[in-house]
Amino acid sequence: MRFEILRLDDVQGAATDTLIADAATVRKLVEAAARTGERLYIRPCKTV
Repeated sequence: MRFEILRLDDVQGAATDTLIADAATVRKLVEAAARTGERLYIRPCKTV
C-alpha cells in the first residue's frame, strides 16, 4: 500500500512538502519526525 505524506509547517499547519511512499518508508519517516518534532499528515494514496 502507498501513502501520501505531507510535511506541515509549524506556524499555520499548511503543507510544505508532499511525498508518496510505501509503508516501510512511512515508518522510517515517522520515526525521524518523532525524534525532531516534525509534523506530518499521512493518508492512504488514492489509486489512479
